[in-house]
Amino acid sequence: MTDIDTSDVDFRLTRVFNAPRALVFQAMTETAHLQHWWGPQGCRIEVARHEPHPGGMFHYCMHFPGGFDMWGRFLYREIVAPERIVVVNGFADAAGNAAANPMSPDWPLAVLNTTTLAEQDGKTMLTLLSQPIDASALEGDNFKAGHASMQGGFGGMYDNFEHYLATLVRQQEGQAGG
Repeated sequence: MTDIDTSDVDFRLTRVFNAPRALVFQAMTETAHLQHWWGPQGCRIEVARHEPHPGGMFHYCMHFPGGFDMWGRFLYREIVAPERIVVVNGFADAAGNAAANPMSPDWPLAVLNTTTLAEQDGKTMLTLLSQPIDASALEGDNFKAGHASMQGGFGGMYDNFEHYLATLVRQQEGQAGG
């Protein structure tokens, strides 16, 4: 694994999922899975484009109740199955171009998200490290001030992911036993 310089601005989160690492990785990199769990709780994801390879893009729209839509994207930098996914994450417009955060224009335009997956007694430990890229001092301060909100946002999304993974594990167990 590459050593990564970190700072107090960076956001870190660790979560353990009751699913094998290969399944967690698959659910994080395949379109058919991502649309079921990615994004904030309460929104529906529409995948506009998904190319899960270095240099590829995941471009999506988050449809919120009340008709509010927000676009986002990742630009894949690195995918090492089943252990590591590195993306540049940010908001986007409908065409897939980088765009400012519609709720916080002084948020970093791009964030490097490094996700590592480690096998742990048949479960998977996910570690997320989020680092602003080329952020101004104000953007870095806002990112740091947003850690609690990010904890809630990622926490809710990973709650969705945990429920979705449980469904996949039950399906696999049913196929194995059936």
